[in-house]
Amino acid sequence: MIFGVEQKPLTRVLVPVSALALAAGAGLAFFIAALVRPPELPVDPNPAPLAGHTLCAAVVVTYSSEEDMRAAVPSLRGDPKVRRVFVDPPSVSLLAVPGTDLKAWAQELHARYRKAERVTVIDSDATAAQLKLTAPPPKCPREGEY
Repeated sequence: MIFGVEQKPLTRVLVPVSALALAAGAGLAFFIAALVRPPELPVDPNPAPLAGHTLCAAVVVTYSSEEDMRAAVPSLRGDPKVRRVFVDPPSVSLLAVPGTDLKAWAQELHARYRKAERVTVIDSDATAAQLKLTAPPPKCPREGEY
């Protein structure tokens, strides 16, 4: 005896299988991304002395007096882009949270803090690329300091 096998249209089978494969692929991609993602950097906006720290990716806000700098420190500490704050009268050096565009942030700080004499970006990687050094400095770690 021969039994008839029901023929299902290809689209009724292909769509669920494709959706399952896409979901599995997306899940695998997120899992791999979580494995390779670097650990979060600690955020400590409490001012610390700059002495002993070599910064390679930071924004430096310079004031005309130590009083002006000290007056600005509390609001600088509250900036969500600040990861670390270093003071060296009359300037404040700011390390940013990863992913912050230092140039754009420097412009924003310059517009916000009118008493600042100068807002400078320290970016040793960009400087080395511009100068086309034959022996560039070591790559700046994502922490922003050597």
